[in-house]
Amino acid sequence: MILLSAVLAGTLTGWGHAWWTGRAWRPPMFRAIWLVFLGFVPQFAAFYLPSTRHLLQDEFASFSLILSQLALAGFALVNIRLPGMPVLLAGLGLNLAVILANGGWMPLTLEAASKLVDPSILKELQIGERISNASKDVLLPEAGIVLPWLADRFVPPSFFPYRFAFSPGDVLIATGAFWMLVFDRSVPVHVSGDA
Repeated sequence: MILLSAVLAGTLTGWGHAWWTGRAWRPPMFRAIWLVFLGFVPQFAAFYLPSTRHLLQDEFASFSLILSQLALAGFALVNIRLPGMPVLLAGLGLNLAVILANGGWMPLTLEAASKLVDPSILKELQIGERISNASKDVLLPEAGIVLPWLADRFVPPSFFPYRFAFSPGDVLIATGAFWMLVFDRSVPVHVSGDA
């Protein structure tokens, strides 16, 4: 959710700045865009598509998450010269590090979970187990998390309509994406009849 918000905000801000200055906004010119597809397909199948996520064992879902992070990191490396891409790559690296250090899952702190999950449901969840078959998160106490400062530990304020947890890596990924889209690649707009 944080990445989607950053992409939308970056696109609108970049377009708005270009419009304000009388220029045409241009999106970044990516190379190896197929790596993004390769990065999202495993996550989509393992976590978001109900017909497949119920069929996949945890080991395969975890492998899908790691494969996804590696493919997206490859895409970021290929496009490292784009403004914001080094920041995005750093965020992917932080997320991959904490996922690998915690058995292939993104750890979710008990404190963050208590802000997201109804107390009666939270009581039923097992420490060290996935939140659900639609989740990339595993519920762990702070002391049980390797690299705890990189875990999904932040939650938007209570007035925010959509509830989710995010990590410092997610913040860097979103910041890099926003920066990449806002960066001025605009070109002058030529009005018909101009020389």
